[in-house]
Amino acid sequence: MTVPTDDILKLFDAALSADYTRVRRIGTQMAQALAKNEPEMAKALKSLLRRKGVPLQASGYVENLPVDAKSRSPLVEEQPWPTTPLFVDGTNRTVFLNFIEDAQNAAVLSEKGLSTRLSMLLSGPPGTGKSLLAGHIAAQLQKPLYVVRLDSVVSSFLGDTAKNLRNVFDFIPTRNAVLFLDEMDAVAKVRDDRNELGELKRVVNTLIQGLDSLDDRSVVIGATNHSQLLDPAIWRRFPYKIELGMPGEEVRADLWSHFLLSDEQHHFAPGLLAKISDGLTGAEIEDLSLAARRYALLDNKDLDLAAVAWATKLIRDGAHAMPDRNGLNSDLKRKLALHLVQSAGASGADVARLLGVTRQAVSGYIKEERDGN
Repeated sequence: MTVPTDDILKLFDAALSADYTRVRRIGTQMAQALAKNEPEMAKALKSLLRRKGVPLQASGYVENLPVDAKSRSPLVEEQPWPTTPLFVDGTNRTVFLNFIEDAQNAAVLSEKGLSTRLSMLLSGPPGTGKSLLAGHIAAQLQKPLYVVRLDSVVSSFLGDTAKNLRNVFDFIPTRNAVLFLDEMDAVAKVRDDRNELGELKRVVNTLIQGLDSLDDRSVVIGATNHSQLLDPAIWRRFPYKIELGMPGEEVRADLWSHFLLSDEQHHFAPGLLAKISDGLTGAEIEDLSLAARRYALLDNKDLDLAAVAWATKLIRDGAHAMPDRNGLNSDLKRKLALHLVQSAGASGADVARLLGVTRQAVSGYIKEERDGN
């Protein structure tokens, strides 16, 4: 497929102007045009576009981001779109898709008087995918992702915190971007909290004013690990809300399939691992999976599913664990077999395949346990 001459001219103009945001936007359009007939070229171009503009920065270009007046640290940073798939189900997926649809049709909705704030509040424990979801919203909308870590906005000079917030909200309307306000509880606490200083209460008012100053087409994603700390007025500024808890069994199976297993040989394993990983976050499943794959590759041996399953059990029991690179001894295999049978209702055949032992060995473990009681 031939790339339109007009796109090439626009790309060179943006590059020579050191306009990184426009370079990426035009490049994304070109990648979409190439996707049907030149998928490998499109994939390679998208990979380049995910980089943080290193060539432009190396040439001396630095985007004019708002900074803290005293420390000169950037208050906003642009981050690449995520490459990890998004795993959400049920109502949360519906809210996500509805938000994307509303944002993509903002002009039509506004024309008919049906527009609403394009603001979504994400809440939930660390590791449940809040940042990932925000990144996918930016990718779906083909917009740059600007991240504000609100704990860094809070200056040691309290009067400067409100100024920092105003600088952020003055900056965003100049960019056709998604604004991600991470760790909002750092500056958006309930204003009647007697333990907070008056200045910090005024910061909440500044944040509210900043949100109100944005037009209906501005896309804002907020995130908090402590939703109970947020001022009620903040909640009202976010008509779309998603609470991200620990992944359900179906999502856990999808996570294990994606991060750990890539062939039909282990078709039984995702469901079995999903049953025993209740309570693990998506981030913990990803960390365990990638560690096991690294060990297998570097040690030139097969993937050790038993070590993954045992580490999963340890994490559920409250420990910090990674798959044992040396594998499990016979005693740990026996304990794991009993755990899989008793807690997950696994069949002897599946337990044997996961542990790398015979079905007779699994039957022996169970018999020993029964006779011992």
